[in-house]
This record gives sequence, structure tokens and C-alpha cells, in this order.
Amino acid sequence: MFSGEYRHSLDKKNRLIIPSKFREILSEKYEDKFILTRGLDHCIFLYPPDEWRELERKARELTITKKDNRDFRRMLISGAVECVLDKQGRIMVPKNLQEHAAIKKDVIIIGNIEKAEIWSKENWQGHWGTAKTFEELAEQAEGVNL
Repeated sequence: MFSGEYRHSLDKKNRLIIPSKFREILSEKYEDKFILTRGLDHCIFLYPPDEWRELERKARELTITKKDNRDFRRMLISGAVECVLDKQGRIMVPKNLQEHAAIKKDVIIIGNIEKAEIWSKENWQGHWGTAKTFEELAEQAEGVNL
């Protein structure tokens, strides 16, 4: 399970250090491999291989006669790239995903249970400037008792 919030930066070669807690999860179960793709709200999603396969299965089940379904699949799958951690625990973030997430240098990496999310610092801060409070979100969340 991915959890927590971490602050990192892209280096001059567009490499990003993945938090050690996340690297441990990936290396224990997935041989340091995972999938990056376009995420919602202008972030990048990082999926372990088994979670990615499940998402692909669900995307395959979408009715492709609907334009929005076709476009969703195109955006999700065309942005996907398999990554392997280097010996220093870094990955190369492709330019198209950097542009999608408006990442220039400073990055926030968060855990979100089955996946991690990579945000530009500015998008992360801006997202919370317009979001509902934790209490409002908890009240609307179905099936969750804190």
C-alpha cells in the first residue's frame, strides 16, 4: 500500500528519486518495475504491474462505440510507459508526462493506496487551494468510517 507525502526534485537529466518506502514496496513485489501514465487533475499516476493490468482489463471492457470511452482509453494508454528504477532509486520522467503534470523541477509524490501520484509542487498546492475540507470530503465519502 502506498501512503505518505514526499518532496523531491527533477535533476538536470529529468530523473526523479522515488521515495525509499515506495522503492521497498516495488522491489519486494515487482522487481523495481512499474507503469507511469497520465493521471487525473494534472498529475502522473505510478502503478505497480498488477494494478496496471487490472486497470487495462477495465479499460478493455469500456464500450468503444462511445467517443468519450475511446478518448479516455487513448489518453490513458498512449501516456503509459514502463519504468525500472536505476541503482540510485531514480526514474526518467518522460517529457510528455512532465508537460501533462506541468512539472518543471519541484515535485510532490503521494501515496494513494494502490498507486502513487506525482504532482508538480504548484499543481499540488493549487489543488488544495480549491478543494473541499477534509471534513466535507469525509462526509461525502461513501462506505468509509473513520
